[in-house]
Amino acid sequence: MQPARVKDRQAIEEIRALQPDAIVVMAYGQILPRSVLEIPRIACLNLHASLLPRWRGAAPIQAAIAAGDSETGITVMYMAEGLDIGDILLQRRIDISPTDTGGALHDQLARVAPDALHEALQMLAKDNAPRIPQDNALATYAPKLTRDDGKIDWSEPAEVIERKIRAFNPWPGAFMSIDGRNVKIFSAAIVDLSGKPGEFLRSEKNLVIAAGKGALSLSEVQLEGKLRMSASEFVRGFHALSSERSEGRQTS
Repeated sequence: MQPARVKDRQAIEEIRALQPDAIVVMAYGQILPRSVLEIPRIACLNLHASLLPRWRGAAPIQAAIAAGDSETGITVMYMAEGLDIGDILLQRRIDISPTDTGGALHDQLARVAPDALHEALQMLAKDNAPRIPQDNALATYAPKLTRDDGKIDWSEPAEVIERKIRAFNPWPGAFMSIDGRNVKIFSAAIVDLSGKPGEFLRSEKNLVIAAGKGALSLSEVQLEGKLRMSASEFVRGFHALSSERSEGRQTS
């Protein structure tokens, strides 16, 4: 079930009619009201894609990569009236690799989640499931992302931008503007060059852009309305870029 508004009376009555032993929620985006939390005989559980209390909220996978975290995981938690504040039943940890994208990490967590849920339900059935309160002092938040969150701020250090490019792949997508047209960036590598933030640094075949500290050599890009391509193909085909670089102009 996926009610558009879980607080609506009809939705609540439909859930109550099922007489569930347990309710499980994952990536739903709504906080269940007490009238729903009290329905199941045993518990309401939520599968959350972080190691709570770190990264409560709607975009924990992207937040973990963007922050440079070395690990994340799945938390099975008892639901409460609040944003990911319930007691922890169990957690499963996985490492975050230096090349992981938001999409790749999502898929890894999706493989971990079913076994974590299965184990949690078995513990509840045997009446030996723990309840571990979260330490609110350690809580961090990952708010819902919009497309505008993907716009690159070239004044940030290159390592921060590179993490965001990976974190926002595939959603919301990291992008910049060149000659008034958006260019989506799928991957990039940090290079030891410097210049004014947003400046195109001279390179015959590569697309290198200065950041607040260091620079990024873009690997895969997509000009709006065009197919995804390598940065070298983009440089050869986008003539406006050549003139911008020769005049020392900047991107936004």
